[in-house]
This record gives sequence, C-alpha cells and structure tokens, in this order.
Amino acid sequence: MDEHALSAVWDDDLSEYDFGPGHPLAPVRVQLTVALARALGVFDHPNVTLVEPDPIDDDLLLTVHDARYLDAVQAERPDVRFGLGTADVPVFAGMHKASRRVAGATVAAARAVFEGTAVHGINVAGGLHHAMPGAASGFCVYNDPAIAIRWLLDHGVERVAYVDTDVHHGDGVQEIFYDDSRVLTISLHQNGRTLFPGTGFPEENGKPRAEGCAVNVALPPGTTDSGWLRAFHAIVPPLVREFAPTVLFSQHGCDSHRLDPLAQLALSVDGQRAAAVAIHALAHEVCDGRWVATGGGGYALAQVVPRTWTHLLAEACGHPIDPRTPTPREWQELVVARTGAQPPFTMTDDEPAAYTDFAAGRDPADPVDRAIVATMRAVFPCHGIDVSDLG
Repeated sequence: MDEHALSAVWDDDLSEYDFGPGHPLAPVRVQLTVALARALGVFDHPNVTLVEPDPIDDDLLLTVHDARYLDAVQAERPDVRFGLGTADVPVFAGMHKASRRVAGATVAAARAVFEGTAVHGINVAGGLHHAMPGAASGFCVYNDPAIAIRWLLDHGVERVAYVDTDVHHGDGVQEIFYDDSRVLTISLHQNGRTLFPGTGFPEENGKPRAEGCAVNVALPPGTTDSGWLRAFHAIVPPLVREFAPTVLFSQHGCDSHRLDPLAQLALSVDGQRAAAVAIHALAHEVCDGRWVATGGGGYALAQVVPRTWTHLLAEACGHPIDPRTPTPREWQELVVARTGAQPPFTMTDDEPAAYTDFAAGRDPADPVDRAIVATMRAVFPCHGIDVSDLG
C-alpha cells in the first residue's frame, strides 16, 4: 500500500449539521473546502479514496455520551440542562441524525486506518471537541473525536495520542479521557483566561491514574506563527515520541488564524500548513503513519478554512500543494456566489512560517516561552523527560 494512502470521508449530507443563518459554524466552510480540494485535483490522486460516513447507531454514541443526553438531543427541544437551545447550540430539526452522521464520518476515517485500507483517514467536517458526556457545548453536539478514539480503544488499539490545534481548548476530549492512561491529549490553544471555554491550563494534567496524559499549552493572545510553532515543536514531538502511540489523532481547528472573528491568535495559513506537515511527519516517525485527522473550528469561512484544510488533505496524501498555487477561477466564483466575499487568490498568506527552536535558548520575559516552560514542568517529569535545565 502507498505510504500516504488516504481515506477522505465526505458526503453532502454532512452539511446538514447546520445551526441556521447567522451561526458562525456555517456548513459552507466545509463545502468550500471540498470544492477547493476537488478543483485542485486532490481527490484525483490514485492513493486517495473518497468514502461515505459509517451509518453508526446510538450504541456507539453511548460509549461516550449519557443516555439522558441522547434523549434530550432527539427531543429537539431547548433544554439548558443539556446545553441545548443556547446561542452556541440552538436546536434544529434533525439535530440527532446530523450530529450522529458527523460522528460516523470520523469513525469511518478511524476504521479505515485501523483496518489497514488506508494509512491516513480525514473527516474535515468533524472535530467537535467541546461536547461533554452529558451536554452540548461550543457548537458541538456529539464529540466525534472522542467517539472515534473510544472505537479504536474498544477494537484493541493500545494507545492513542490526540493533538488539538484549535484556538479553543479541547476540553471535551480531555474530560472524557482524563483518567485513561491509554490516551494522551495535547491541546495548544489561546489562554483560557481570555477565551472560551476558560479551561486548559498546565496544571490540568490528568487524574492520578493518568497523570501527565493531559497536556495543555495556554498561549497568549497575539501569538504568531513563530511562537506557535516554537511551542508546538517544544512540547508535542517529545511527548508523542515518549508515549509511543499506536495511532496519532489530530484536530485541525484553524480559528487560530489572524482573520478569525472569534479569537485572538495570529497565525497564517502557512503556519497552519506547517503544523499539518509536522503532524504528518510525526505519524510516520512514531506509529507507522497511522494518522486520523479532523477539521474543527474556523470562522473565516472563505478566506481561511478551505485553504488550510485543503492543504491538510493534500499533505496527507503525499501530494502537497505549493503555497504559491493560485486558487482556481471556478472556485473563486463559487466563493462569491455562496458568500459574497472576495476569495483568496492564492494558497498562501506569504508568510515564512519560520520559528526558532526552544532548545536554542529561552527568554524568561517572553510570554510564549513562559507558557512552554509551565507545560514542561507540569507534564514532562510524568513521562521521564528531564526538566532540570529549566531551573
């Protein structure tokens, strides 16, 4: 099998996960992603297979979510006890079916990797990482990453490393596996003191049976590519190598971009592309390439999300797109027709996506370096990684 064989999960029905006009999580962002990937020929490579979501049943949802919560979702009535009917999670017709379909798409990506029909599996419509066992939260009804990880564990996978690049803390996935030493959750996000959900601090490092298996890098507002990539490379590769996962699972929320209207980090499309490249390489280094990935947040609907996730798909299949590539004219016209916004004209923000390695020295006055050190002190010793040189 090709070492970059990719199962990309898509079905137009995934667009039915739709909270209605004006909601930030507009399905057009995923539709434009798939259209851009198609227009650039990503799905035409012989090692790429487009697959439909798995038709999962409620029993699989119940491996993560509470029965009373499922009943509340299916009732399709506002109920704040379950996080339903809020501004973030308004109730919509067919909510249970649409949410279950997103979860099934991520399970299909995980199943392809587990069964060996692909080396990589991606569901760009997934990544709903805020959903809790008994409540919706932050635009998320069912926690598809957690459901897919549970599926992998229940089918005999020994260890899963979950890396979350969304600007918001991956609180739901962390909560679900907080006492499970088989799952390493790493979240790089804007500091919770300045952004929803208000969690994700270094001292949140797992319950006693899984101490060090929850990892949080809380970055200051305004962090750019150089700081974000410096933090990523200081924290993620050493921990993932030490954990030695059977499967690497990543969530690629692109709301860390400087244009995103809901957060205050300042990455570029080029920096987000560099993160996907690094995660891809890490999967081949530590777990024979077994990599499952999802989308996530991202609310610059035309300018950012389609380009970042198209880069993700292209990188995964081993045919990366040159950032200088123009976006196709027909896709630009689709953006205007669907959103009224001016489309991006190339696949780059013209940023170098460069960083200085943390090992080259740290600046105690730099807030990014302080965040890195706080995380290292909280979790590295739990994995036998020496931090004595931090003082």
